[in-house]
Amino acid sequence: MRIPFAASERSSVGIEWELALVDADSGDLRQVAETVLENVRPAGAPSHPNIHAELLQNTIEVVSGARRTVGEAGRDLERTIEDLRAVTEPLRVELMCAGTHPFARPAYQRVTNKERYAKLIDRTQWWGRQMVIYGIHVHVGIEDRDKVLPILRAVLTYFAHLQSLAASSPYWAGNDTGYASNRALLFQQLPTAGLPQVFDEWSELEEFTRGMTHTGVIDAFDEVRWDVRPAPRLGTIELRVFDGASNLTEVLALAALAHCLVEYFSSMLDRGEELPAMPRWFLVENKWRSARYGMDAIVILDAAGNEQLVTDSIVELLDLLTPVADRLGCLAELDGVRTILRKGASYQRQRAVARRHDGDLDAVVAALVAEMRAGRPL
Repeated sequence: MRIPFAASERSSVGIEWELALVDADSGDLRQVAETVLENVRPAGAPSHPNIHAELLQNTIEVVSGARRTVGEAGRDLERTIEDLRAVTEPLRVELMCAGTHPFARPAYQRVTNKERYAKLIDRTQWWGRQMVIYGIHVHVGIEDRDKVLPILRAVLTYFAHLQSLAASSPYWAGNDTGYASNRALLFQQLPTAGLPQVFDEWSELEEFTRGMTHTGVIDAFDEVRWDVRPAPRLGTIELRVFDGASNLTEVLALAALAHCLVEYFSSMLDRGEELPAMPRWFLVENKWRSARYGMDAIVILDAAGNEQLVTDSIVELLDLLTPVADRLGCLAELDGVRTILRKGASYQRQRAVARRHDGDLDAVVAALVAEMRAGRPL
């Protein structure tokens, strides 16, 4: 099976942001995606070009175009959200985002009426019906297919850093799970989700896909939902590790970090340097540590097993990537990572709100809605 890799501009960037539709009065999820999609559609067009359906009727995905800078992608998202609010506000629906909704019950959520979603739920049953989760996907253009797999392996050495910064799902169905990112562990229950398979050659990826399609696991490669994956149709590496962010500032900070990381490793390849990689057992442990402890995780840094507090390692990473950010025009957006370090990741802010309100998760939803409207952490 041949998997062609599309031509793509080097280090172009695109962002996908999954948003929850919540009732303005109760804060619970609303099953109105079909209504929203129909009413946001421009006259004469089959659909809005930047607003898409998702698995559940409580979810809308907004997407940017393929842009040169993270800031340009952010302006796409900003305009699209304005279009969305023109439809949701008369319905008394608010936009909210976190890795999970703090108290919504999975059993009450309706699935979007599409064949591929019906097949997914039929196959995955109870676990599939638990996927009341929200994320951010960042695409970074790769100009040469031979770079894709080495860069993917190198990005995985910073997987825990990305997951810790984005962690925003401490609550599940009204309970504090004790995890910073419960979404990370939920999502990996799907048979083609979680940490990626790591290959040395593109032909190995093709053989994997051939086997998976032959045995009926997938119909096409885009049904492989790894946390970091090639996106051959778009000519990108897609980073799907992130929990959903409650505000645009954080979305752009995480996107800038991903953008710079991919470009940094691409430049290393240009210089003929060897890219870092780690054994899979370290990657599995890092994923669990960052999901459990978030910003307090002690992460494994390299194949030698050296360790460091993730926040200290992130500060060093930002210093390393600052010249790259300057070249890519995203210094301001990358500086948003320092804001997350200073104000706390979303899971920390959510728990702080709950403590101030005697555990009331209605207040947590209200705080997430307020951050969405403010466009920054509060």
